[in-house]
Amino acid sequence: MTDHGISRRRLLGTAGVTGLALGAAGGAAGYAAASSSGASDPSGTSGAAKDALASLGTGEVMFHGKHQPGITTPMQSRGHLIAFDLTAGTSRKEAAALLRRWSTTAARLMAGEPVGGDDTAVARDAGPSSLSVTFGFGASFFSRTGLEKQRPSALEPLPDFSSDRLDKARSNGDLWVQIGANDPLVAFHALRALQKEAAGTARVRWQMNGFNRSPGATARPMTTRNLMGQIDGTNNPKPSEKDFDERIFVPADGDPAWMAGGSYVVVRRIRMLLDDWEKLGLKAQEAVIGRHKSDGSPLTGGTETTEPKLEEMGADGKVVIPVNAHARITRPDQNGGAAMLRRPFSYHDGFDAHGEPDAGLLFVCWQADPMRGFVPVQRKLDRGDALSEFIRHEASGLYAVPGGAAKGEYVGQRLLEG
Repeated sequence: MTDHGISRRRLLGTAGVTGLALGAAGGAAGYAAASSSGASDPSGTSGAAKDALASLGTGEVMFHGKHQPGITTPMQSRGHLIAFDLTAGTSRKEAAALLRRWSTTAARLMAGEPVGGDDTAVARDAGPSSLSVTFGFGASFFSRTGLEKQRPSALEPLPDFSSDRLDKARSNGDLWVQIGANDPLVAFHALRALQKEAAGTARVRWQMNGFNRSPGATARPMTTRNLMGQIDGTNNPKPSEKDFDERIFVPADGDPAWMAGGSYVVVRRIRMLLDDWEKLGLKAQEAVIGRHKSDGSPLTGGTETTEPKLEEMGADGKVVIPVNAHARITRPDQNGGAAMLRRPFSYHDGFDAHGEPDAGLLFVCWQADPMRGFVPVQRKLDRGDALSEFIRHEASGLYAVPGGAAKGEYVGQRLLEG
């Protein structure tokens, strides 16, 4: 992405000592000076926060490892989800060659290195920017490549739900790719490079774009908000919890063996009916969710992480957190301990013919078994979640995401060469 083989990462590192990047160097120096003096600018953003913003490009996520990146990686500000179908006549060998090419390209881009060939060099001035690329297989991949016996039982089709209005053309797919980065050009560059690598082997089935709040945009790290303005993700499992791996990742002795260290991802395009939602008053919105909009705390008090008191009664003799509140229904202890790691992106695709925003959530959740994670929770939501009136599930996919690749390997190698 830089001339003469200079990597994006090296270019970023030399910016402060060359005349070519004077503006960037001057800005970084200004932030550092503000930080060291303790000064703040009129907007109220501290020098330290600005210094953090200036370093966004240096963030690097490792491609090789026990698990694929993009699962426990902190949420990035820009995301692309894309599904491919193998072209007619594509063999298992050709599919393996594609995954090998994709893995090589992803590893280079995530390290801030050029990919060579006819690279577009869209992101040549940027560092890695916390880019992560994740690969998965849909149920149809196994029949198309003669690997039916290796298809996991967990890839059974998801059941139908009453809030589903699914567009089949934007659902499922043989192969699935998730791209995340803290710079939109870095994310787009990866998207374009992988799509070009697929030519002749796989064609795009659907593609969706998402976003989150940028790191450094708030005074302190915070749980993200969705387009309804609600804090979203409070009860996510945390890697520090002793049963985190058990809930999210397939164990080493799992079945099938090639999925060891992997996970299953459910992807749902959930449209938010924002015009209807925004007609509600604040109290009505908080009753639907069961939490205060300002800070995510339960209606029964405390902070965002305080356990809701589900049995607490109000002066009117009713439970403070309504029986159909979203927070009540989604609590793990209300769903037999079912848990999933939610890692979504918001989306906005313009306005429809009625002038209503086509916007909502690209819901992405990870679990060791979707039949014990996503499905029981969604079934319960389907039966009586107050939020269901204001959302519509418009696309869906379930994918097996194998464990990470060791150095010298490619993602899915244990499946495709086993």
